[in-house]
Amino acid sequence: MTQSITVTDNRTGEAREIPITDGGVAASEFARLLPGVWFYDPGFMITAMTESAITYIDGEAGILRYRGYPIEQLAEHSTYVEVAYLLLHGELPNAEQAAAWQKEITYHTYIHENVRKRFLEGFNYDAHPMGMLVSAVAALSTYYKEAKVLDDPEILHKQIVRLIAKMPTLAAAAHRFSVGMPFVYPDNTMTYAQNFLSMMWKVAEPRYEPDPILARALDILFILHADHEQNCGTTAMRVVGSSHADPYSATAAATAALYGPRHGGANEAVLKMLTRIGSIENVPAFVETVKQGKTLLEGFGHRVYKNFDPRAKIIKETADSVFSVTGKNPLLDIALKLEEVALADDYFISRRLYPNVDFYSGLIYQAMGFPVEMFTVLFAIPRTAGWLAHYQELLRQDTKLARPRQLYVGPEVRDFVAMDARS
Repeated sequence: MTQSITVTDNRTGEAREIPITDGGVAASEFARLLPGVWFYDPGFMITAMTESAITYIDGEAGILRYRGYPIEQLAEHSTYVEVAYLLLHGELPNAEQAAAWQKEITYHTYIHENVRKRFLEGFNYDAHPMGMLVSAVAALSTYYKEAKVLDDPEILHKQIVRLIAKMPTLAAAAHRFSVGMPFVYPDNTMTYAQNFLSMMWKVAEPRYEPDPILARALDILFILHADHEQNCGTTAMRVVGSSHADPYSATAAATAALYGPRHGGANEAVLKMLTRIGSIENVPAFVETVKQGKTLLEGFGHRVYKNFDPRAKIIKETADSVFSVTGKNPLLDIALKLEEVALADDYFISRRLYPNVDFYSGLIYQAMGFPVEMFTVLFAIPRTAGWLAHYQELLRQDTKLARPRQLYVGPEVRDFVAMDARS
């Protein structure tokens, strides 16, 4: 049976039947009935800006799938590099494709020496790593001038590989600079996650040996953060990409969106909240202040998920493996108690407020030794694959230049008043 709605313009009595396709209705159909009338939807709360075949989310059921594959299966059986291939190519690679992809990523990890010596080292000594990353990604467009050629698949593919490969190198370099440590070159005998840990933590040892449990935990976190449909950063990527800006500039825009505390700073907010609570004994009183509207329960609830965030379940299990190596984060007991109290309280249950991916990720990163300033950087590294998958998709769709409408609420027409006549 064909699904549709019928819309009537009460001003004229004219009616129009509009089909429902893939869960949406075309705004162009409304425009034919209501010319000059715009949809008003601050924050794109109920507006689909594009069609996409990359990530599927069912917020009511707590489902997340990349290219049809459940996130639970990918986190258990796959690797981040393989998931990046899936997001960009639409299918999981066979053995030959996986080996070639791994080799491409591995051998593009180095950054131009001038990026490090003249650009990154030009920042102030206490520059925030995320600010450095945003700037460095944008600067890459000046090193790879062919990146502006978007209609050549081979050239575009090379930029995509470079970005995925170099993000960990840039991220680690930003951290090392911010703490006064020397730059560590990539070790191309290591996996993606191992190499990043080496560039972060190597000091004077001939070869850094990452703990395999921690490297696998980081790889899982990268998988969980690889894409998440049309979030703020991805929307920024698509909006800037719609102008046919090169992939480095568009990725820098997406990274800048992630830099905002309302987007990429949630796990840091969770740690600050847990530190403020201080002890298990203070949890019930804190929960009451949340119910009274005096403070926020960070890490609970989500713009999309109205059920459990499926990533939160996986990340909670990952936390156990990390703490078996690092020792338990002292804030973990507070987090567990907070989760227990909140999930037994009808106030939160009735509002469908459940832990999201940020509730435990900060605890894991902190236990692994990452400073709070690196949390958003750790988000940007894996999300690069998702952003680029959307960038590649919008080019294939020949997406129109993004240009939303507005409802004007300013003054009506008025005449200019000379300076001496103004009140």
